Amino acid sequence: QVQLVESGGGLVQPGGSLRLSCAVSGSIFGIYVMGWYRQAPGKQRELVAIIISGGSTKYADSVKGRFTISRDNAMNTVYLQMNSLKPEDTAVYYCRVSGVAYDYWGQGTQVTVSS
Repeated sequence: QVQLVESGGGLVQPGGSLRLSCAVSGSIFGIYVMGWYRQAPGKQRELVAIIISGGSTKYADSVKGRFTISRDNAMNTVYLQMNSLKPEDTAVYYCRVSGVAYDYWGQGTQVTVSS
């Protein structure tokens, strides 16, 4: 049984920081990608950042230079460090682990950036 449990969301002021964590339990086999997505009210879910098995990362243009994705060596936890937060970053953030034969999502965690 594979589960993704997120934590770290909350309410912050513009310019503040948050670190999201996603703990992966259970065994996942094969090459896979770990990433973060977000969905704002009335908008489509979008890719925020991904990290692949070789360590390469990609970011949405809107978060480049402000967000950093990382993982532990065992690949059972993925993080998203968010700095210089803007109101436009307000959304539900979802963790995802995917591969050729599987696709797992976390439950989502709310991030609200407001003064």
